[in-house]
Order: sequence, then structure tokens, then C-alpha cells
Amino acid sequence: MINLRATLYLLAFPVGFMGLVQAVFAGLSWTLFDDHEEVEFFMPALVMLICATFFFLISRSSTIFKIGFKDALLFATFTWVIMGALGAVPIMLVTGVSMTDAVFESVSGLTTTGATILTGLDHMPRSFLMYRQFLQWMGGLGVVIFVVAVLPMLNVGGMKLLKAETPGPVKDEKLSPRIASTAHYLWFVYLAITAACALGYFVAGMSAYDAIAHAFTTVSTGGMSTYDASLGYFDSPLIMMVAEVFMLLGAISFALHFKVIKTRSVMLFWRDEETRTFLKVVLVLSLLIAWELWRNQLYDNPLVALNQAAFHLISFITSTGYGAGNYTEWPLTIALALVVAGYLGGCAGSTAGGNKIIRNILSVKLIGLELKRLIHPRGIFNVKYQGRSVSASILSATIAFMTIVAFSSVVVTLLLMTTGLDFWTALTAAAACLNVLGPGFGGVGSNFISVSDAGTWVLSGAMILGRLEYFTVIALFLPRFWQR
Repeated sequence: MINLRATLYLLAFPVGFMGLVQAVFAGLSWTLFDDHEEVEFFMPALVMLICATFFFLISRSSTIFKIGFKDALLFATFTWVIMGALGAVPIMLVTGVSMTDAVFESVSGLTTTGATILTGLDHMPRSFLMYRQFLQWMGGLGVVIFVVAVLPMLNVGGMKLLKAETPGPVKDEKLSPRIASTAHYLWFVYLAITAACALGYFVAGMSAYDAIAHAFTTVSTGGMSTYDASLGYFDSPLIMMVAEVFMLLGAISFALHFKVIKTRSVMLFWRDEETRTFLKVVLVLSLLIAWELWRNQLYDNPLVALNQAAFHLISFITSTGYGAGNYTEWPLTIALALVVAGYLGGCAGSTAGGNKIIRNILSVKLIGLELKRLIHPRGIFNVKYQGRSVSASILSATIAFMTIVAFSSVVVTLLLMTTGLDFWTALTAAAACLNVLGPGFGGVGSNFISVSDAGTWVLSGAMILGRLEYFTVIALFLPRFWQR
């Protein structure tokens, strides 16, 4: 049975958190940036804080902390929907865009998609731009994980919340016996890598403002920028290389980062099968794309071609979505390779989107297993990962996930085509949002302004669907979910 009081109580915290964030940016607008946007941030913040207090008072009880998996799924989905709507209010007030576009921009930020309907970013208020960047950083590790971190009483139910929120098929590993401590460790690693990224950008030539703003969206693999030209604005190979390093770090499991820090052994990255495969795939695809760029004489210098290839490949496979040049004009073969890379995704337990490398590994091993059975019908084989046999439940969940991804991509593409988009634009827009990637090709190569209101709502839903890895959202539409 669903505990609606518990869900309402838990929702008070992300609502209050969003109100607090907007209140902070009201203060920054008034004191630090002096760009006169404090009212646009403060008024919605005040309403949110009042509502959060009301939710807390009417739903608190000594018995509401019995959290089941249904409650966790409901809370995870509602959190992203509500936060997306609340985060849109300042966007609407500052820029004057419609509610549809503001919700799309907010959901895109919080889900770390990075798709945008805004233009003229170079001249927008600095407090607003930093707020937009911070939305991605806040959503990167997950608002649900934040709730677990600040609610130590969820030591039992918290594991269910983490499973509903954390990407990847294997979600039972704990960094600490207490779930709240696990969430604290993840946030510590997240903060540390973000600070290192900001320092790297600053040393590479960015201003302190730009370094912090872009660190927020690099480590979160979000990809939003304070400039229309994205990282291409800086025209700096060094800045691109800093971005490459920290996009990769953001796409590797943060639990693994913690273990590396704790043991002081960098070799743990290479010993982890998923991370090792991920880095190999990045290397091979980067070299192939660089060769294609060189073969088509798009760059005179092979090192420039390699840097451009590695940057954009990493940007797509980590679902960051930064751009640095005219990649939308590259040959169709490269564009298709980048779209496929977006589906491959980063590692489970990271901020990256896509299918996750671990699922790709298991899928390839399953294909190999079936081929072995075909050749040796009486043989007994099993799939191993990290030297251990993988349970049938994880394998079946992997196949089901891959099927849902393909089906969702087809459905969203067809829905977008009914709104007037051509096939290539619709396909890449669907891929960009389902994989929380951001940039597309064709009519959505630079931004999503060309998408109709109906298409924009479809893509907003697709971003939440992809961010929560499909099943968490789809379960809510099953009649059995609401039965006792």
C-alpha cells in the first residue's frame, strides 16, 4: 500500500530546497551580481518555502517512515516533475518565455540534459545564468540522494530511494552500513571533483565566474554554458582538454571515485571492468572519428582533428553535450556515430546518461552466450562480470531495459514527426532527451526553438523518463501499482 503521507512529507524537502536555492540567488543578484533580478528569484522562493513548511507540518507523524518501493518510485518521479515545474518560475520571470519553454529549460537543467530554447545567453543577467548552471549541478548527483543525505532517519527506506534514483542495473552496493553516510560520501566526492574542475578551468584561462559556472555543468555532465557558442566561445584547446578530463570523471561511478580516494590506488579504475571498457570505447571511437575528420580534410592539423574528435565524442558519450565548433556540419557518418555514442552512455552510478556501459557489456556477453549455445547445444555456460556470475534477474532486466530504450526512441521520434519535424531532427531530438544528452542535429543542432509546444512537452517528459531510467516512471502507469 502506498504511504501518501510519507511521500508528501518527503516532497517537502526538495520543495523547500528549491525555495532555498532561489532565495540564495535572490541574495546573489542583489549583493554580488547587482543585476536587479532579486525579485524574480525571491517571490517564488518565498511561496515555495511556505508550501514546504505546510507540507512538513500536516504530514509529519511517527509512523510515516515506513517507506516501501512503491513510495520510493512515487517520490522519485514526483520529485523530478515538481522540481522541474518550480525551477521554471524564475526562468519565466527573467526571460519572458512561455511556461512550456520555461519548464523545458528547467527540466533540461535538472535532468542534466542541457538542451535549450534560449538564445542570447551572452547578454543575460549573470545571476540567472549561474542559476541555470547550478540547476544542472544540483540535478547531477540527484535531488533524491540529497534528501537521503539530509534525512538520517531514512536508514532503511533510504536504500529504496537510492535504488529508485541511482542509474544502473546493480544498485545494492553500499559505501557505508548507513545509507545517509553513503549519500554524504557521494556528495563529498561530487564537491571535490567540482572544485578541482573549477580550478582547472581557471588555470586554463577562464574567469573565476566562468570557471565555477562551467565546472557545475561539466562534472554533472549537463553541458549548459553561459555562452551561445558553448565552450567554442573560448577557442582554447587547453580548456577543451580540461573539459575532456572532467567529463570523463563525471561519467565514472562516484562510488568508485570514493574507493580510489580512500585506497589511494588509481589502478582501481583499470581493474573495474565497466570503467576499463568505457575508456577503451572512448579511445577507439575518438581515433576513428579523428581519422574520418582528417580523411575529409576538415582540419589541417592532425592533433587539432584528434582534440576535436575526442572532445565531441566524450561530450556525447558522457551525455554532457558541450560543443566547440561546427560539429553539426561534420559528415553524416560522424554525426550518426555521435548519436550512437550517446546511447552507449557512461558508467552506472555516475552523472552520465545513456544505456550505461555495464548494460552494453552484459548485452554483448549475452549475444556471445547464445552463439556458444548454438555451436555447443549441450554446453553449460553463464555470463560473468568482474569474474562473478551474473544472476538471471539482472540479465533479464538488462534485456528489458534495452527493449524499452528502443521502443521509447521509436515512439518519441514518431510523436515528434507528427508535430512537423523531419525524421533526422526528430530522431536526434528524441535521442538527445531520452539519453539526457542535449544537442541534436538537423533542426535542433543549435537549440530547440524550432520544436512546437506539443513537441516540447513530449521532450520534457522524455527527459524525465530517461533520467529515471524508464522503469521508475513506467511503473506508475500500471494499474497494479495503485492496488493494495
